[in-house]
Amino acid sequence: MGLGRRLAIGVAALGVAGLAGWFFIGPDWRALIAHQPYGRDVLFWNLDQRDAGFRMLDKIPFVIESHDIEAGDTVYPLPDGEPLALDLDMDAYLASNRTAGLVVLQDGKVRLERYALGFRDDGRWTSFSVAKSLTSTLVGAAIRDGAIKSLNDPVSDYINELSGSAYADVTVEQLLTMTSGIAWNEDYDDPNSDVAQFDKQPVETGKSATATYMATLPRSHPPSEVWNYSTGETNLIGILVIRATGKPLADYLSEKVWQPYGMQQDASWLLGNDGYEISGCCIQAAVRDFARFGQFILDGGNVSGGPVLPDGWIEKATQQQVSYGAPGEGYGYQWWTWDDGSFQADGIFGQGIFIDPARRLVIASNSSWTSALGDKDGEFEARKAFYKTVQKAVDAETE
Repeated sequence: MGLGRRLAIGVAALGVAGLAGWFFIGPDWRALIAHQPYGRDVLFWNLDQRDAGFRMLDKIPFVIESHDIEAGDTVYPLPDGEPLALDLDMDAYLASNRTAGLVVLQDGKVRLERYALGFRDDGRWTSFSVAKSLTSTLVGAAIRDGAIKSLNDPVSDYINELSGSAYADVTVEQLLTMTSGIAWNEDYDDPNSDVAQFDKQPVETGKSATATYMATLPRSHPPSEVWNYSTGETNLIGILVIRATGKPLADYLSEKVWQPYGMQQDASWLLGNDGYEISGCCIQAAVRDFARFGQFILDGGNVSGGPVLPDGWIEKATQQQVSYGAPGEGYGYQWWTWDDGSFQADGIFGQGIFIDPARRLVIASNSSWTSALGDKDGEFEARKAFYKTVQKAVDAETE
């Protein structure tokens, strides 16, 4: 997160003159101008600011820059399937869950697709921590390419800013499972938390500001003993991939997945103040392309040219590697897991890619919840219930 310091948006910056300009800039720009963040961190925007901003973060390069994730010339087809018969009032669900876009794939076919909050199928919505699962997938790609030698390598072998810090002996795998034992505060309601502060650090030439910040953190537990959710550690994973491959994350994702698999349109990845992609969040893409990424994982990480990931990577990445105390749930390599074999990429304010291999099911959704974790008005639990409703509907078709 930590984006707000660059998000002061004014009418003058847009070059809008008079009522004619106001009309022609379109509804998304009008909403953004009407609900300007004025430098507030995205974690602390109000609801109107989030509704306007989540679809526009990569369209304001004069305040926040991004790298394009280029799509190719061939689009992976998503044919229509039979409409899914749900025991649910979809209009009411979309409204109460504040869902902007929803795509349900089953056996690679679109069983349900809906849009709300003024969002459209050709729009791009930010992902927040859904990006973590894409970042971890790039680790697998880099291992297959030989750029990363082993998950047992110390991360400081690739990120020299961490040498001599508490991270010096932390392994790549411990970063992936968030079991480094390094102290980190992920409190989204605390403006002084690590997650609110890490992208506000001074930039030293040739260094990652995130890595230099993380290098100051103390150890709180021995490695591999305690799980602690840390967006900062996913950002280190991104720096690791960049240093190992010699390529920006956006380019590497385009090369490995976006182009060869066949995403329908370009996406983007927002940059931190040091010029690196903020790999713990901040991919903007069409909902259908988030669903395609889920299908890519469901189909074993293969593209037209063959496998992108090492043998067995997806199975290990999407199964519980560590418990965080919730019965039937766990954490893999930046994927949230369930004991029934399903798993999810999950982002604050209601972003998600849910994958159920047993039912050949992918559910991609983007939202603007009333709170980061969806616990204020029950959106998180309502979305879990929606997943179960979809699973039940699929099961009913085979009874």
